[in-house]
Amino acid sequence: MLENATILVTGGTGSFGNAFVPMTLAKYNPKKIIILSRDEMKQWDMARKFENDPRVRFFVGDVRDRERLYRAFDGVDYVVHAAATKIVPTAEYNPFECIKTNVTGAMNVIDAAIDKGVKKVVALSTDKASSPINLYGASKLASDKLFVAGNAYAGEHGTSFSVVRYGNVMGSRGSVIPFFLSIKDKGVLPITDPRMTRFMISLEQGVDLVWHAFSDMVGGEVYVKKIPSMNIMDIMRVVAPEAEHEVVGVRPGEKLHEQMIGLEDAPFTYEYDEHFKILPAINDWASDSCRIKDGKLVPTDFVYTSELNKDWMEPQTLTKWVEENRSKIGVI
Repeated sequence: MLENATILVTGGTGSFGNAFVPMTLAKYNPKKIIILSRDEMKQWDMARKFENDPRVRFFVGDVRDRERLYRAFDGVDYVVHAAATKIVPTAEYNPFECIKTNVTGAMNVIDAAIDKGVKKVVALSTDKASSPINLYGASKLASDKLFVAGNAYAGEHGTSFSVVRYGNVMGSRGSVIPFFLSIKDKGVLPITDPRMTRFMISLEQGVDLVWHAFSDMVGGEVYVKKIPSMNIMDIMRVVAPEAEHEVVGVRPGEKLHEQMIGLEDAPFTYEYDEHFKILPAINDWASDSCRIKDGKLVPTDFVYTSELNKDWMEPQTLTKWVEENRSKIGVI
């Protein structure tokens, strides 16, 4: 599907884009990958990695800027929407800015994609969009709903929209592993709550989920990858085995455990070998055999949360991952 195609990634200089671009170039040999972001310095840094590859192009722009998106989407076949205001405290203290990017930006992407004849759009979501308790999560839930409804909005234009949802990416900037590594020499690490659990997903798994969505989607699906969980204390012991810990309490807007599928989604959620698929409740799409395919409807009391997960990552598995990826942790 992506072979010889023109692909655009919004927010493409972030962690996801830095993984998606080289992996997609290697596997699919697209005609062109366009990186759209508003940070020219990040673009300059990223461009040096691909300076000898004419397939990679850079486009300075912001998803808030509707006119700029129309120019950027011209001739594009597929879009990955990764641009977002993602830091929970930043969104809480700058709510208008969060809404402009995460909600208005999503609307702009939908309009531009339809009007410019983009074939498919996959939008990145977050566990925080499931039963949200902070503005970031609420704005991403609104974004998810917009992309699902975008399939009806597109009408006969033929553009399809779907969403992929996953939690914190291991080793990405601002996540717990690089944070612990950066301060482990102090001997004491701040722990929100010893009971806290988190889903564990690599960037490569996130990219693979996007690829799967492009190949599988009809439109309106929310894809959730099956991934293991880990307790925060086990993460700390792997990253800084000699360090002690200090309990600092849950921060505003932070959950003790991550949730990717809530109880309310269960009637519309189907299970597959490596992922779940939440189908739209609107337009009878949840009963559409083309969307369900070989999926199995989950029980009515099903939830997918990090503390109730059946799959847990062993400390030795994380230890091996840290050793193999140390040079990349916290860099992108």
